[in-house]
Amino acid sequence: MNKVYCCYPGGKHKALTMSYDDGRTQDRRLVRIFNENGIRGTFHLNSGRLGEENRVHPEEIPELYRGHEVACHTVTHPTIARCPLPEVAAEVLEDRRALEAITGAPVRGMSYPNGSYSDEIVRLLPACGIRYSRITGNSDGFALPTDPYRWQATCHHNHDLLSLGDQFLGLFKRQYLYLMYVWGHSYEFDDRDNWNLIETFCQKMGGKDDIWYCTNIEFIDCVDNFARLQFAADNSFVHNPNAADCWIAVNDEPLRVPGGTTVRL
Repeated sequence: MNKVYCCYPGGKHKALTMSYDDGRTQDRRLVRIFNENGIRGTFHLNSGRLGEENRVHPEEIPELYRGHEVACHTVTHPTIARCPLPEVAAEVLEDRRALEAITGAPVRGMSYPNGSYSDEIVRLLPACGIRYSRITGNSDGFALPTDPYRWQATCHHNHDLLSLGDQFLGLFKRQYLYLMYVWGHSYEFDDRDNWNLIETFCQKMGGKDDIWYCTNIEFIDCVDNFARLQFAADNSFVHNPNAADCWIAVNDEPLRVPGGTTVRL
């Protein structure tokens, strides 16, 4: 029987994604650093606070975050575990509506404002059209999320960023899938005067042939798409019912499975 593994696009086994909250004006500099190094990520915005002092303006969002993901962070950034569930639903849905009107694209991701959530909120989010939500804290690891609605990043950028980056670069066992996920707030680089930290990280991590640079939702979609692949019982062929292409490794050789096709293995 063929040995089949799921892969990231291009047959890669490592992925890097970034996640930044609040839509502060420092995002402009951060996005520029990402773009210069081919780094991609997700920006979680409070639609009700756009245009306030030190916040990005609605009209600049489509161009500023081009090539990245715009995601929910609720309309007004309340501590939602303390709020009634109808209020939480309104905060999420209204944020989606406003951000989708600005970007012209579906908004399906989220991070919890103030890191606040509950089991009830986790159960609510799928009905609001949200596919994942990031919690706070650091896992210090590179494992894939087991619960996308309690998705913990590898690290905040002020937590061992460069040493964890070096560990990630050194991972070579292709029988595993790895993910490095960095989170934070762009204004923190001004607060600590450490823009050199993220510049050094992005220069170190960018342009690597074995890393897939993705947004949060692209990562989730990749995993979801693989789960929908339909394999023969003897792994002799696979049908891809997705519109998107999927990548697998067959006996350690990468293979692209185009969307809507059946491929002999």
